[in-house]
Amino acid sequence: MAHEEVLGLRERKKLESWRSIRAAGLRLIEERGYEAVSVDEIAAAANVSRSTLFNYFASKEAIVFDPDPQQVQIWRSLMYDRPADEPLWSSLREVFLGYVATFSDRIVVQKRLKAASPALAGSARDHSERFIADLREWVASRTPAGQETRSTLLLNVAAAVMTTAYTMWSPDDGFDRLVELARDNFAQTTHGLGPARD
Repeated sequence: MAHEEVLGLRERKKLESWRSIRAAGLRLIEERGYEAVSVDEIAAAANVSRSTLFNYFASKEAIVFDPDPQQVQIWRSLMYDRPADEPLWSSLREVFLGYVATFSDRIVVQKRLKAASPALAGSARDHSERFIADLREWVASRTPAGQETRSTLLLNVAAAVMTTAYTMWSPDDGFDRLVELARDNFAQTTHGLGPARD
C-alpha cells in the first residue's frame, strides 16, 4: 500500500516482525485453541525470542486484539479514497466492509475469545471507537451545509447494519459469511425495512 512505501527500512522491518509474530500466534491459536498455546510456543513459531515477542506485544491476548500498526492509515485510506461524487450511503457500505476485511485474519479467533471471556471484549473497544470517531470526521467533511442530520442518520444506520451482522454471525461459519450477512443487511436497509420476508 502507498502509506507503507514511505516507511524507512528500520520501520518496515519492525512492521514485518510485528505481523510475523501475530500471524504465527493466530495460526497456533486457531489450530489448538487459545489456552493451549503458550507465549514461548508463539515466539518459537515466529522464530524470535520470548523477549523480542514482548518488545512487540504486552501479552498473549494483545497478539489477538492489538490493531496493526498501520491500521489507522489503512482505514483513513478506505475513507478518503472513495470517489467524491459517490453517494454517502454507498461510501459508508464500502468503508465498513473494507474495515472489517482488515480483521479477516483474526476476527474469528477474536469473537470466540470474547464469547469465552467477556473481559477480553474490552480489548478491541477503544480501537473501534477511534475508527468511528475518524469516520464521523470524514462524514462531516463530505456533508453539505444543512444535510448534517441526514448524514449522521446514515452513519448511525450503517454502524447498526454492521453490528447486527456481527451479532448474528457465528465464527464457525467463517469470515466470508460475516461479509455476506453485512452485504445482505445493507441491501435490506437500502430497499427499506418493510414486512418480514417469508
